Amino acid sequence: MDQEQTDLRYIYGLFIKLLHQKEQKDDQENLFFMNIIRKTLSSDAAMNMTDVHVIACIGEHEPINLTSIAERMELSKGNTSKVAHKLLKQGWLRKTQLNDNKKEIYFRLTSPGKKLFHVHADLHEKIENQFLRFLGEYNKMELEFLKRFVLDLTRFYEQLDTRSLMDGLEEESDLTGNKT
Repeated sequence: MDQEQTDLRYIYGLFIKLLHQKEQKDDQENLFFMNIIRKTLSSDAAMNMTDVHVIACIGEHEPINLTSIAERMELSKGNTSKVAHKLLKQGWLRKTQLNDNKKEIYFRLTSPGKKLFHVHADLHEKIENQFLRFLGEYNKMELEFLKRFVLDLTRFYEQLDTRSLMDGLEEESDLTGNKT
């Protein structure tokens, strides 16, 4: 294997390590929010980060209807409806109507929803500030390269066809993961 292939595999390994670290941090953030939920409502309401981000979306744009939430979060209307119904039931948000449109349902945060929204916003602000300080270590040329790299990586993942990667894997492997 030549040096270029070695370098490419090394970069790929670092990228996989980054993804694992990101997943661990996301898990920690989720646990943090579960503790906030328990303290806020004295409840063990089951939530995931999509639920928290729907609350954030509503908090940033209230009053907001289901279609707008789905569009802003790039979720299906069906999935958004399920999440909204769950959050309504748990007391994080409430339905409302505008005076000039009694047909359309809009969502607003309840008092506990607002508390969670502010905790989430504060955490994201702290994370963003840390990340901006980190990026401040790079010069203009390096930042231009990073910008291009992240844009290209985003496009790569948008265009990645996971189904074609998975085709034939069931036939190639048995349930234990061994090649047949």
